[in-house]
Amino acid sequence: MSKLEVRHLSVNYAGRDGRSTLALSDVNLALDPGDFVVALGASGCGKTTLLSCIAGFLQPSQGEIILDDKRVVGPGAERGVVFQKHALMPWLNVVENVEFGLRMRGVSRPERRAIALDKLRTVGLEKFANAPVYQISGGMQQRVGLARALASDPEVMLMDEPLGALDALTREQLQELILALWWKTHKMFFFITHSVEEALFLATELIVMTPSPGRIRHRYTVDFGRRFIECGNARSVKSDPAFISLREDILALIQSAPGATEPIPAAA
Repeated sequence: MSKLEVRHLSVNYAGRDGRSTLALSDVNLALDPGDFVVALGASGCGKTTLLSCIAGFLQPSQGEIILDDKRVVGPGAERGVVFQKHALMPWLNVVENVEFGLRMRGVSRPERRAIALDKLRTVGLEKFANAPVYQISGGMQQRVGLARALASDPEVMLMDEPLGALDALTREQLQELILALWWKTHKMFFFITHSVEEALFLATELIVMTPSPGRIRHRYTVDFGRRFIECGNARSVKSDPAFISLREDILALIQSAPGATEPIPAAA
């Protein structure tokens, strides 16, 4: 049995007029430590709904999610979430934001401060520990969000398009940081993106979802992230003919899916 299992998951949203919308239909997924699963697809395919169910923010209409042989029924410290927008608290400085979850769990101030500073070192922001969050860049704010999610030492990192609002250079830098964190921690990662290139670069397993309702249409096992860990050269990995060919195949697959009406970027 895998550490995290999504079993026959469906989500049905009730409408005001008595009609309902089937957002997810019979989704099955399994993750073990060291897996980096990326969900890719057009808007409306249920990616964020799936992540919200795994996080415990949303209860499924059918099916279940099992983590460590226990059913997920709500949020928990064993699942760290990084949002599309950093969701930091502007009245707290950088280190206080990283400490926040530990503070809510009753961890003593010296212990939570030590953990927070360690995670800030991990993401390269130890020098900004006392800075107000509104004085640091968008990329740095997302690093703070990463550090905050890591502070509780979760088994699963859930990431909902965390790089979507960043410029291209910062986005690539954070992709590399996320892969380094994944390799170092050996945690399970579930990551949502609209970028085919980003998905291929990060994933060990890439799932392509189709809309109306959201289903997993195709699964790809890839190793480009591991190749980057070995060589440290993202440009070399992304310019590999195998990478480019698969990127174009997946892009064509998504754009040909029933209900797909928006363009999907090949690259971020």
